[in-house]
Amino acid sequence: MKKNIFIFTLITLVATLSGCKESFLELAPISNPNAENFYRTRSDFDLAVNAAYNTLYTVYHPQGPVSYTGELMADNVTILNISGNQADKWQFRDYSLAPANTMVYQFWQDFYKSLYNINVILSKIETADIDPAYKAQTQGEMLFLRSLYYYNMVQIWGDVPLVLTPLSAAEAYDILRSPAAEIHAQIIKDLADAKTKLPATAAIAGRTTKSAAQMLLGKVYLLAGDKANATKELKEIYDSKKFELLHSYAALWDVKNKNTKESIFEIQYLGGAATNPYSNYYLEFFPNSNALGFYGAGMNQVVNDVLAEYEQGDTRRLASVDTGYTDAKGVFTPAFFPKKWADKTAPLINQSIAANNNFIVFRYADLLLLLTEATGDVTYLNEVRKRSNLPLYGAAGYPAKYNTVALAVEHERRVELAFEFHRWFDLKRTGRAIPVLTQKGKPVTEAKLLLPIPNIVRDQNAKITQNAGY
Repeated sequence: MKKNIFIFTLITLVATLSGCKESFLELAPISNPNAENFYRTRSDFDLAVNAAYNTLYTVYHPQGPVSYTGELMADNVTILNISGNQADKWQFRDYSLAPANTMVYQFWQDFYKSLYNINVILSKIETADIDPAYKAQTQGEMLFLRSLYYYNMVQIWGDVPLVLTPLSAAEAYDILRSPAAEIHAQIIKDLADAKTKLPATAAIAGRTTKSAAQMLLGKVYLLAGDKANATKELKEIYDSKKFELLHSYAALWDVKNKNTKESIFEIQYLGGAATNPYSNYYLEFFPNSNALGFYGAGMNQVVNDVLAEYEQGDTRRLASVDTGYTDAKGVFTPAFFPKKWADKTAPLINQSIAANNNFIVFRYADLLLLLTEATGDVTYLNEVRKRSNLPLYGAAGYPAKYNTVALAVEHERRVELAFEFHRWFDLKRTGRAIPVLTQKGKPVTEAKLLLPIPNIVRDQNAKITQNAGY
């Protein structure tokens, strides 16, 4: 008898079979075709590609790795009472993370399981007898997703194992942590390839395009300190005139507005039914209460510090932050929480709310602010401010405390992109995380700007090193 015992190695889910020591990759469950007999037709790859895109739901989940680090470890939000393992979740807020933290380990698994699916597709499509144009586009899409995940992982952990092919259990133990610079180089290589294979416009909503690849490439170049190449990639998107700011900031968050002219890459959700991939940002960011018939998780509750960052008359605050909720008895409870993903007309299903909001990963305002960061030209930043009818940088009425272009960009990104999982990564990229966050009482050190490598990973492979400070 074969007995599957599943363990997570550093890169993927691997089964150790008692007696015969086979990898789960060698097994073909009766109800599921494996890689050896599945990846043959375009329909096969369509299913696999859809599954690869579905991993975005995990990585960008409101309680996923990009949310916990991008927001909770910065200064826009906090958590108070929250569903689940409160102690482990509070460690992100308090910079008291331990290698035994269950959330850190879950995030590690989430990324590497997602990468495994992507790498399988890339390995199988290379020799598949299918239409060359379809093959090239699929390769471009998977290279983009792989690059997006490694881009986030390097910011979260620093050096991580760089896995570019599906590995067996035995092979996994030989893959150790690669330097961040090496991973950046691989991302740049993959994205340079991807942008030659991706279409200018997606035929299917939510699929990646050349512009999305260039946007990510620009971000990676900025992260690596290469402003010249970042400008080149970002400016090409700008000059294409494919994207523009919506007239109203609030319109971005209207649940009926999806894949607008401002969206460069957007994760697709479909609300309304339990069988749909409905959005859960509204539920997760709602206070930890069931006053409206569903139980809010209490994630990313807005703090006074970011409320004070909004200038007088900045309508983005009203569009971004809810001020409370009224229960069925008409009792109003004041609370500050993200409003961008509210869907108050969504149906209740088993004490959950089947919201219809998409999640925008890259949008045009982000690109404009990155262009000012890369070039020092405030023209792009002022386009963002003009939409909100605010005094332009360099004009009378602009806040004197943001008296450099760098501080102006930092301020504008904070309020324009609030709660969209950018803040911590922005502060780290610009070298501002320690001075900004320590001033606000966060016990941040250089070592604490990376998460620990999970204990279980190192227990499974002692050759994997730990980050300094843990």
